[in-house]
Amino acid sequence: MSGSGTTAHDDPPLQTAVWRLRSRGCWVDAAALLEPHARHDAEAALHRAALLIERCLYTERGWTDAEDALRTAEALARDDEARGAAACERGQLGYAATLLGARDRADEARAAMGRAAALLAPGAPGRPLLDFRRGLIAQNLAHSAQSARAAFRRAHAGATAHGQTLLLSCTWRHLASLALREGELAEARHGFAESLRIREELGYLVGTAPALASLAEAEPEPEASRLRAEATRLFRLLDGVPTWLASQLAPPAAAV
Repeated sequence: MSGSGTTAHDDPPLQTAVWRLRSRGCWVDAAALLEPHARHDAEAALHRAALLIERCLYTERGWTDAEDALRTAEALARDDEARGAAACERGQLGYAATLLGARDRADEARAAMGRAAALLAPGAPGRPLLDFRRGLIAQNLAHSAQSARAAFRRAHAGATAHGQTLLLSCTWRHLASLALREGELAEARHGFAESLRIREELGYLVGTAPALASLAEAEPEPEASRLRAEATRLFRLLDGVPTWLASQLAPPAAAV
């Protein structure tokens, strides 16, 4: 942490409030709670930027706010770990913009992830998240399943070692998606089920509908329809967030 005295991360009630808002998709409100600390504290500034970048990925809105918050975090970073973490968020913002078609920032995303890899030590707490995000780029931008799987496995091992439970839900889900693509149904079902279990236990509501929909892809009927219906209910409860889930939950077109 930068500076001295009380910071956002010294305040458990604040962190609990931020988590509750984030878990329900209220990223702007969560970021507002951190804003007074983010003016002078590098860790709070990075946390605030990460929230607003996550909002972009889930809603396809708020790109300018995320960019402004990230620049503040980058300016406050004073050591390699903080700079590496900020570079990782820069890469994630570029990835999200490219994936969702807001703007092609793939080269920027790859370059930022490379900077983060150079700055973050192999055993640093931020390394598993970096590995996971490099896996996302390999999977969804480079379309290299082999590279994605290797990165996700590194992230999974690192998240386990550091006790990063929410990240584990993500690595389980993306490893399962690769398994499903290769026809490994039992492996896919197990990974998707673990991802859903973790998100439900954490109360990560905004991430539960995608986990339900993913598990439905690996389950037979009638369980698949039940899971998809529950995902649809949550999706509507959260006013259509994440936006990219809409096409996955859309009912099949009627036969002509």
